[in-house]
Amino acid sequence: MDYSLLSSLVRAVLPSQERKKKELPLEAEASGHPEVGEGGGGWDDDDSGWATVGLSVVRIVACFVTMMATTIVWAVIMFLLFPWPYERIRQGNLWGHLTGRLMMWILGNPIIVEGSEFSNTRAIYICNHASPIDIFLVMWLTPTGTVGIAKKEIIWYPLFGQLYVLANHLRIDRSNPAAAIQSLNEIASDIKKNNLSLIIFPEGTRSRSGRLLPFKKVNNTSMEPTKGFMHIALQTRLPIVPMVFTGTHLAWKNNSLRAQHGCVTALLGGTTPARCGGMARHIGHVV
Repeated sequence: MDYSLLSSLVRAVLPSQERKKKELPLEAEASGHPEVGEGGGGWDDDDSGWATVGLSVVRIVACFVTMMATTIVWAVIMFLLFPWPYERIRQGNLWGHLTGRLMMWILGNPIIVEGSEFSNTRAIYICNHASPIDIFLVMWLTPTGTVGIAKKEIIWYPLFGQLYVLANHLRIDRSNPAAAIQSLNEIASDIKKNNLSLIIFPEGTRSRSGRLLPFKKVNNTSMEPTKGFMHIALQTRLPIVPMVFTGTHLAWKNNSLRAQHGCVTALLGGTTPARCGGMARHIGHVV
């Protein structure tokens, strides 16, 4: 294992100057800036009233209907582009940019994005995952030419899963370590050959508390995390860009139809504990 190369790939995303910051209020008034790694800010104290619950359900239904509409349109495009798999990836990214932005507008949560300059970087993006909102933000913020990697069962997710497969994104069988390792080698080759970026959720599942979970191993074997996104980083020589979301686990909780109003933060590119907490420590342990 070339640890010096691996360390340089991680350091490649450290900013040489103060990171750009832009606030994207989706309503007339933003509700404050959450501390990175500490959850969201400005959350509604009373979210149990019938009016609040009703509005939440309406917003989530509107998200589903909107995703259905955009998915139908892009599914037609994907079928027309079926002979060109890598053009389908880019069209899938365009669908994600539009749909992710619409989802966040419908939900109405103010968003603060830090490190937006990294959203145009060809890289391996590693993200924490605690809420469906993380998916919307990833769809919106990652650059065109980004391919996802997920468990093979994603095809059964309504709308998103089917378009994910049509857009030529990648799936692995985590229950078969040998096949998973072979898939990683093929993925690295495709990324390098076709000048793609990669998005991956190394925890392997959603965090219920919003805290970062240990990075997933294949089938709980002795396979190290470096055989995952670190393995691909070594093969492709791409920099590793953490993408840390905070407040999303409060904005839309797991297995719930309750969407709350409050600020969420997306931090791209920070690899120091002061900037992105647990993600930096996890990367440090892997390296």
